Amino acid sequence: MSSPIHDPIATPLPDASTTTKTTTCYMCACRCGIKVHLRDGEVRYIEGNPDHPLNKGVICAKGGSGIMKQYSPARLTKPLRRKPGSERGANEFEEISWDETFDILEKRLSHLRATDPKKFALFTGRDQMQALTSLFARQFGTPNYAAHGGFCSVNMAAGMIYTIGGSFWEFGGPDLERAKVFYMIGTAEDHHSNPLKSAIGDFKRNGGRFVAINPVRSGYAAIADEWIPIKPGTDGALILAIIREIIALGLYDRDFLARYTNSGQLVNQDEASNEFGMFVRNPEGDKINPLRPHNFYWWDRLSNKPVDDHAKGADPCLYGTFTMPDGTTAKPAFQLLKERVADCTPEWAEGITGISADTIKRIAHEMGVTARDQKIELPIPWTDWWGEEHETVTGNPVAFHAMRGLAAHSNGFQSIRALAILMSLLGTIDRPGGFRHKAPYPRAIPPNARPSKGPEAVQPNTPLGGAPLGWPETPDDLFVDAEGQPVRIDKGFSWEHPLSAHGLMHNVITNAWRGDPYPIDTLLLFMANMAWNSSMNTAQVRDMLVDKNPDGGYKIPFIVVCDAFQSETTAFADLILPDTTYLERHDCMSMLDRPISEFDGPVDAVRIPVLPPTGECKPFQEVLVELASRLKLPAFTTAEGGRKFKSYPDFVINYETAPGSGIGFLTGWRGKDGDKAMRGEPNPKQWEMYEKNGCFFQYHLPPSSQYMRNWNKDYMEWSQQAGLRRDNDPIIIHIYSELLQGFRLAAEGKRPGKQPPEELRERVATYFDPLPFWYAPLEDEQSDLKKYPLNALTQRPMAMYHSWDSQNAWLRQIHTYNYLYVNSATAEAAGIADGGWMWIESQWGKVRCLCRYSEAVEPGTVWTWNAIGKSSGAWSLSKDANESQQGFLLNHLISEELRGKRHGTHFSNSDPITGQAAWYDVRVRIYPAEAGEPEHSFPQFEPMEPVPGMKPAKQGWQAWFAGKGKNK
Repeated sequence: MSSPIHDPIATPLPDASTTTKTTTCYMCACRCGIKVHLRDGEVRYIEGNPDHPLNKGVICAKGGSGIMKQYSPARLTKPLRRKPGSERGANEFEEISWDETFDILEKRLSHLRATDPKKFALFTGRDQMQALTSLFARQFGTPNYAAHGGFCSVNMAAGMIYTIGGSFWEFGGPDLERAKVFYMIGTAEDHHSNPLKSAIGDFKRNGGRFVAINPVRSGYAAIADEWIPIKPGTDGALILAIIREIIALGLYDRDFLARYTNSGQLVNQDEASNEFGMFVRNPEGDKINPLRPHNFYWWDRLSNKPVDDHAKGADPCLYGTFTMPDGTTAKPAFQLLKERVADCTPEWAEGITGISADTIKRIAHEMGVTARDQKIELPIPWTDWWGEEHETVTGNPVAFHAMRGLAAHSNGFQSIRALAILMSLLGTIDRPGGFRHKAPYPRAIPPNARPSKGPEAVQPNTPLGGAPLGWPETPDDLFVDAEGQPVRIDKGFSWEHPLSAHGLMHNVITNAWRGDPYPIDTLLLFMANMAWNSSMNTAQVRDMLVDKNPDGGYKIPFIVVCDAFQSETTAFADLILPDTTYLERHDCMSMLDRPISEFDGPVDAVRIPVLPPTGECKPFQEVLVELASRLKLPAFTTAEGGRKFKSYPDFVINYETAPGSGIGFLTGWRGKDGDKAMRGEPNPKQWEMYEKNGCFFQYHLPPSSQYMRNWNKDYMEWSQQAGLRRDNDPIIIHIYSELLQGFRLAAEGKRPGKQPPEELRERVATYFDPLPFWYAPLEDEQSDLKKYPLNALTQRPMAMYHSWDSQNAWLRQIHTYNYLYVNSATAEAAGIADGGWMWIESQWGKVRCLCRYSEAVEPGTVWTWNAIGKSSGAWSLSKDANESQQGFLLNHLISEELRGKRHGTHFSNSDPITGQAAWYDVRVRIYPAEAGEPEHSFPQFEPMEPVPGMKPAKQGWQAWFAGKGKNK
């Protein structure tokens, strides 16, 4: 028997120099703490940091394989410019210096900023520094900025934040430590991966019951006690039916609803009134917060008369119809909810979801009885905002988790609203065993950041007159012109997508190509593979990137791509900026952005360089600070016009949200001596203190402030002092959304202020319903459901993250190519063999791929892993690599636009409220490939060649990293 190529107990090499450095992983968005072991300056091993509060030492396949990402032959190492005379997309580049690169960018961007700033668009993919990129865009003066959220899960964020003031993912999650039953809906394997895996494992060992509701049983759902397959896009119908059952059985938490939600607030029912559907207000009542008044009415069931909301000694009626002293008819919000779901019977939902009525009744009963009969009581005294003292914190131990599977539909916002309401009916919000917030949430409904409000916000050589992104509260917060037309290139915050809190990245290229609403000049993409897996209808988007005007100029004149790796998108760049990897740069997971907070308090983290940059790579953070300084953007420039920050680390230390605010990108070790937390003067040694502490900072709230934070007096006061909230008022849960009704009234011509264009009035009035409702995905209306009877989905594999990792030499051994997974009965009925070549076709396109039978998918759905399929030669893979010849991309079947009612018109294939990309709405048919067809996937594209600065894989490279021999 041969010896192992690596002996773990062998004596270390006698002349080796070994070190261990701590930083934060970026092999997915989980951002675990890691320890990186180096030998002679080369990464040899990556392990989880056991002292880190997020992952507690746990690491996944992605995290451990960061070595292969660091030393990937796909690394871009030099700034590159498209060769003069070459065509965009031909992948022909020449090396240039960083000085020349900055000169090109400075000249071009200076001209745009001085003439028309909106002709510069900055769109970033899965970056973790949106506070910096959005600051750069705002200071530049362009409205055309967004990150990946619009094509990921903005429905989840918006649907929950506009309802309960917080959301799943970074900002909240299930308390599985104390839950008794756990329902996971539409969650893929990579979301909060390591902490969630650990929590589910402990939950199961402690006797918890785990129910997965998903068209596909994979990943987390594989260990569920019960899998309930559901037809994609029908989750809202299921949830409404459960709500109906909970109400009918009286299993809702009445005390919680009465005190902590707007269930008892009275709603105007006079249809002739311009205030129809709005809350009745007491003009003499205490507004509490003049910017967001709380002067509502209850109908007190004890005195049988209207009283101020939360009047001492009062108890609101949740049912009934009442006449106010001025004759106005009013109903409590909860009465309206009951009426809304009256017809949403389990039998109704069965016909939509494919889940039997008996199952729906059973799980509704299980939820309600568990919440009612297995209450948790913790001996933690706390005081609510109205001054009532509570001796204990109680909880109803029913936990939920949901993500993109629920969000990525054109009906996702209202479905997620329904889920948040269900969680609230059960009394689970920020209580033990239910949903718990993570700082900086909960925030006001909606949070106080507003987008810019009109074309006057865009002025030459001037910062944008408002934030590029935000949370509209009324129609007057929309970013539209006097005719109600969009100001942003992606049409975000317009009447087409009013609450598009994360923008619409999936529409940027199409809109810019068409010049709708206007042409742009320069598009800068960071970490966004828009010519492949990040675009719908990929082949057409690739054509748009190279399309020209009649004068021979490109319709998108100048494209800049910043990435660490050669991707399908870099071929379409005019200028390539080589980024560093996460092991080569400073970075921060900021409370201003997307922190890694825990339930018991704020947590933020940093990355510290473990290695020097490869070749001539520069961190994009440094590029932005350099450009901002050259362009003399005010936040980056002294009063005398000089450079304010010498580097990105210097920027992070010294930047404050306002002069003297003491609030910056990092919350730990603030103050001149590092003795302050959350806010304090800049500390010149802040980076060193983070590094010494394992690259994270954790602030523990006292137990009395860890629960009921929407209404917790101590927490409210602390969060205001810490700068997490502007105000100090209770965050009442919106069972009924008056905010949505305000947009509906504007669409009906009953509100002053901004008005939608005539062609959009019906659309806004339909979808901006103050109570959740289910409607079929918009693409269904344009699909021949007999011809295309199946739903098609993608999921991210747990061992890979987006398109980055299917280049990874270790991870490729887990997923080398992808199949289309089809229920065996469905495949057999179509005459498709297990492992055979087949076609999957939609009205937008078709793909040839390999079939794999699976009983872990409901019969009306087919699915595959996302982003494993590659274009030939991309990512430094061989031209005949499995990923390009057997792997495939489902995106070719999806369109980013649907047809409008009038001939030649179009609208985004997105949720009409938030602009969330409707990735999972496509309908398809399947059929076998014919004998003699090529046995490779379709479509195929011209193979990509390496670009200057890329190095071929070394001989013996993989063996060396397995521990054998010397690096050659």
